[in-house]
Amino acid sequence: MAAGRGGLEPDAITALAADAYVYGSPLVRRLSAVQACLRDGCGAPAPAEFNDFAHADGPATPGTHVPFAPADLVDALAQLDLSGGPVRLHVPDTAGAYFVLQFVDAWSNAFAYLGPRVTGAGEGDWMIVPPGWAGTVPDGVSGVIDAPTSVVSVVGRLACDGPEDMPRVRSLQQELTLTHLGDRAHRTRLPATEPGVPGELRFFEELRVWMGDFPPSRADRAYQDRFQPLGLLEEGISPYVSAGPGLVRALGRGLALGRLRVEEVARRTAVTADGPPGAWQKHPHLRDYNLDHFGVGTLGPPEWVISDREASYLVRAVAARRGHWLPHGYEAVYAHTSRDSRGRPLHGAHRYVLRLAQPPPVRGFWSLTAYDSPGGHLVANAADRYVIGDRTRGLVHGADGSLTLHLSAERPADPVEAANWLPVPAGGFLPVMRLHLPDQAVLDGRYVIPPVDPLGDGPSRRS
Repeated sequence: MAAGRGGLEPDAITALAADAYVYGSPLVRRLSAVQACLRDGCGAPAPAEFNDFAHADGPATPGTHVPFAPADLVDALAQLDLSGGPVRLHVPDTAGAYFVLQFVDAWSNAFAYLGPRVTGAGEGDWMIVPPGWAGTVPDGVSGVIDAPTSVVSVVGRLACDGPEDMPRVRSLQQELTLTHLGDRAHRTRLPATEPGVPGELRFFEELRVWMGDFPPSRADRAYQDRFQPLGLLEEGISPYVSAGPGLVRALGRGLALGRLRVEEVARRTAVTADGPPGAWQKHPHLRDYNLDHFGVGTLGPPEWVISDREASYLVRAVAARRGHWLPHGYEAVYAHTSRDSRGRPLHGAHRYVLRLAQPPPVRGFWSLTAYDSPGGHLVANAADRYVIGDRTRGLVHGADGSLTLHLSAERPADPVEAANWLPVPAGGFLPVMRLHLPDQAVLDGRYVIPPVDPLGDGPSRRS
């Protein structure tokens, strides 16, 4: 393989390779995460084989070394392999408690949801079937979920109101089961890449192999045909094993350019340019790049898709860089702020209040958690309280129904303030508000989370 393969000069190869990174990095990131989950576990959930659930022991604590892990949800995670046929999923009755099962394909498209948001999409038995399946649905199955790719991740989140609620959650974990129904054995690992490929070309080799085994939608396949000169569509022996130095240099430059393109957009979207000081940042439309697969629980065009397909690839790459399991905005919105209403960085040396004239409009629940900055981890506190929200017992509301939350490193001396207290780290911190099943006012911006107000400039009062 020479740098001029396909009649293209090195600069053209570099530009095409950058496009290939933007297009293909979500697939490589997703399947690399699947490999890690099978081998090492994924955060709190331990390792588990294909077609089996792994469960966290409980909500996040200061001992959970996963950035921005929720302190009021318990994770359940399963990697499905449908190459041997369908899988049957049993969803237990949660008796009205919030839960969601989010289905994500190999290309990072969230293509289905089960949970209370969708009538009839909750407890019962469901079949997840591979692409092109045309078999018979057994009796007693509530519905069928058509998977776009033969490898799928099921991301579960079960609401938990603290340690005393864990017996209920553990019972649900035991009932949340998967059964392989296929007449052939399923995979035990992902398709292997070819040994001998230079490290600097490993991304392209993984993309070549996995793109062939997990083809995207027909429209995306038409777009990826343009990567033929890079060798990404070749089958059999890898073209990268014997790649010449000119090609290696061109592909390496393209890889760097593609990464830079994604990181620049990620940085721009991570900072709110307008709005008042301390404005909360949220991105409810970061998952709108799914243009082709709308299963149960998803919302289709026009407000939840990106009309420009090529532009959607860049949004998808940015979303994949930020996290593997983020849901669509209509399932949950995560908002955060790093500054107070005066525009100064939040720090545990000061006391703050968050005044909510009305509760955030949600049909599920809302909560607020404080993480250290920039690490995104929970920090131990004497009260052993790491989240506050509409499920927190003993909150004191104003006569007008308003709620004032107190954020400080030290416990407030006033009993009412202490009842509404969220402990924060002693240093810099980042509050994250999670809005589950948000109302339309959250999604269209009519509801604005108030900024965090400082209370004086002195240190926190001690009780």
